[in-house]
Amino acid sequence: MEISNDLGMNSIFSDRITDVPKSFIREILKVAVDPSVISFAGGLPNRELFPVEEIKQASIRVLEEHGRDALQYSKTEGYQELRKYISQRYVDKHNLDIPVENILITHGSQQGLDLVGKILLNKMDAVVIEEPGYLGAIQAFSVYRAAFNPVPVSEEGMDIGRLQTIMSTKAPKLIYAVPNFQNPSGISYSEANRRAVADLVRDSNTLLIEDDPYGDLRFEGVEKTSFKRLIPENTVMLGSFSKTVVPSFRLGWIVAPDNIMEKLIIAKQAADLHTNNFVQCVIYRYIKDNEFDEHIRKIISVYSSQRNAMIESIRQYFPPGIRHTSPEGGMFLWVTLPQHMSSMKLFERAIIDKVAFVPGYPFYINRKDVNTLRLNYSCVDEGTIKIGIKRLGQAIREQLAA
Repeated sequence: MEISNDLGMNSIFSDRITDVPKSFIREILKVAVDPSVISFAGGLPNRELFPVEEIKQASIRVLEEHGRDALQYSKTEGYQELRKYISQRYVDKHNLDIPVENILITHGSQQGLDLVGKILLNKMDAVVIEEPGYLGAIQAFSVYRAAFNPVPVSEEGMDIGRLQTIMSTKAPKLIYAVPNFQNPSGISYSEANRRAVADLVRDSNTLLIEDDPYGDLRFEGVEKTSFKRLIPENTVMLGSFSKTVVPSFRLGWIVAPDNIMEKLIIAKQAADLHTNNFVQCVIYRYIKDNEFDEHIRKIISVYSSQRNAMIESIRQYFPPGIRHTSPEGGMFLWVTLPQHMSSMKLFERAIIDKVAFVPGYPFYINRKDVNTLRLNYSCVDEGTIKIGIKRLGQAIREQLAA
């Protein structure tokens, strides 16, 4: 099929896709692919912790025991045994009663965001997003041309005054939140903040999307109450195996009330019929045949040490006046430079010194130059962290001098 030049290339694309920006982080990773660059840019799990041999054995066992069934089309909702496992884990680990029927297996939690947007958002529907907020959610909801209403987050959680104003004036359809070890900042909502947010949402028509990809990766502190417990009828939860098993399988899930689940299943059928059945069987077999919680404890031990190494290196090598978060878990921390400094200009200087990070501006709505940045500590060993932070500290000093 040939497209007439008279049409112009832009005219063949939908309005919705022309409004969606590229993933800035994906573009940065292209720059950081040079092996001599120390990269704190990607949100990557540590590849040394992938259970390669165990996944191999699980794959073999699935093929030996369920080969033809595992390779066949399957139902949209997902592999029943895996859904039962997820349901039981919510009971065992979080004391949450989640029926199997309210769990839908997805191609990563990113597909969960897309499905939620597809069934709920019309053009210019109001959506509350954290500021700074997860770039993947901003991108996913941008496809549906949402009207974003950013709410600042601090070490305590959401700015309750700002959220209250938006709730009373905009009647948002969705609130998107990552209350545990937030991406990009690493902060976790306090118990009081969660309850204050829940009080504003309760008895409204607003749905809160509780994205929890990092919840199992707690280094210290105590688990806080899930929004699913506080406002069950207003909460949709997203989960993922990407941070605890392997990311390449792209395996996640959605937990939703009955009326929402019905529409999610229809949207899922329209998108891809069902999630990769073989991968679901392999993940389930891996979990059943191995000490999954022991594997998670190993991840926690490594990431905790790497976080500590990064914080200690920041204290040693960054000049005074640089602030950072101290996450209790997860994979990221957030750095705030002096007010007048541009993190984008710092990135351009730092990449010359062979160190990469993510400047803060992609995590904001309609802000192009900010003094914040995200650092990932999960995929770089402690010795390399020290070298990279030393380089970054020198770049900061050079920019301050300039």
